[in-house]
Amino acid sequence: MSMPRHFSEMPSLFDQDEARPVAASDRRLPSYIKDHRKRLRARFMQGGADPLPDYELLELVLFRAIPRQDAKPLAYALMERFGDFGRVLSAPPARLSEVAGVGDAVITELKIVEASAQRLARSRVIQQPVISSWNSLIDYCHTTMAHRDTEQFRVLFLDRKNVLIADEAQARGTVDHVPVYPREVVKRALELNASAIILVHNHPSGDPTPSQADITVTGQIRDAADALDIQLHDHLIVGKEAEISFRSEGYL
Repeated sequence: MSMPRHFSEMPSLFDQDEARPVAASDRRLPSYIKDHRKRLRARFMQGGADPLPDYELLELVLFRAIPRQDAKPLAYALMERFGDFGRVLSAPPARLSEVAGVGDAVITELKIVEASAQRLARSRVIQQPVISSWNSLIDYCHTTMAHRDTEQFRVLFLDRKNVLIADEAQARGTVDHVPVYPREVVKRALELNASAIILVHNHPSGDPTPSQADITVTGQIRDAADALDIQLHDHLIVGKEAEISFRSEGYL
């Protein structure tokens, strides 16, 4: 698949809104690009995102960032570099900028979509009982962590009714290690007056199988929490396609 090496972005992206009546940039587009954008938007509005392959959904995101050029080559380039739609959105800005044609406008658009997806998923679980919103909680964990290329350790804090009252990233690490300090986890639970916690971290390799280090630190946090009458409900490890529950697998 051939792709042009260079793309350009409009520095005026943040000076004018695409929805304004005067769409001079659209008028300067070749007709085949304008027609393609119109058809793709229509397909999205009529059928939603499910029928669209990842690169076409990515094109829709890129339309605003590169309003005067064909967005398809850049969508293909990003997909080739990162693998799928989720990994494109969650890629660090420094890595995104390595792709020819990606500048501040493209990075900003991608990060706005990523943040919106995470906030929407979070809104479905925060201040909700964990038991009745467990599937939404899993979806949120996947949205937030499954496509990261480094490990992140998060703690979900619950009140006495098992309502999620806070969700905080405690540590970030490398591709295969994240430092975790049991005393800091328990200390934060006390500060929030939490009665229970759920641990969550991701495996950038995609395989959620727990390592011996994962098992050891979980036991240390459980012991520290038990000493202060804080219950460790579960530890979830999030992979690319699936997650593992320590409770379900018998580690807790």
